[in-house]
Amino acid sequence: MGLEMFDLTGRVAVVSGAASGMGKAMATAVAEAGADVLLVDIDQGGVERTARELAYLGRKIVAEVCDVSDLAAIDQLWEKLDKHFGRVDFLGNVAGNGALGKPEEISMDTVKQVVQNLVIGRFYMCQHAGKRMLKQGKGSIVNIGSLASMNALGRGHIAYSMSMGAVIQMTRELSTEWSSRGVRVNAILPGQIMNPQMEKRIENDPDIENFWLRGLPIGRLGQPDEIKGLSVLMASDASSFITGALIPFDGGNLAKNAGGSHPGMPKS
Repeated sequence: MGLEMFDLTGRVAVVSGAASGMGKAMATAVAEAGADVLLVDIDQGGVERTARELAYLGRKIVAEVCDVSDLAAIDQLWEKLDKHFGRVDFLGNVAGNGALGKPEEISMDTVKQVVQNLVIGRFYMCQHAGKRMLKQGKGSIVNIGSLASMNALGRGHIAYSMSMGAVIQMTRELSTEWSSRGVRVNAILPGQIMNPQMEKRIENDPDIENFWLRGLPIGRLGQPDEIKGLSVLMASDASSFITGALIPFDGGNLAKNAGGSHPGMPKS
């Protein structure tokens, strides 16, 4: 078997967060590999722009606006999936916002909001995809987690880290429940991937980039497009025996001991 194992021709992918960043990169990658794609984002202008940019591929590309923390909106989204495509083979669960707050000060409303965004909404997306994939007897789901799924970040990340911890347990449980019925569920754990929010943080605090680089043996921050190859792998038959996996996408951050050092590491 050659590169045809990566071919997604005839398959249907749903990717949330498709207006920008890793969501856009993932959606682009699976479309380039042959899939038809339902693009999902709360940013109407952004998701429609992604659809226009992918039109040259000749795939069926549909852009839909959806707030993935809104369960009623998710119901409507999947009704549109059934109408436009009639099946789903891959779900890229990327969208979802966090919020910062000191553990001793953060409000319960903020915690609930983060959990709704990152856990409840994502599980509901998995549930909708899973029901359809189980009927087909085949499918792949990828949840985007974080290094905060496994290690504490501090700096007010309590609600985000709690939620991302739930995402990896959700992934493991769904994999255990569904894999023998043909539906694989995995998680990708990014760390320090450049995006507009990170650019603003660096602009506001130039020292923070060196702070991050001290933990990155690869010596640089990641770029959203670097998730493209991994996305195609996980959506395709090339990963047919991979399920329940937590895959670091982090430039070596998770592998490095907090007291370790690497060549070229900034001193401060």
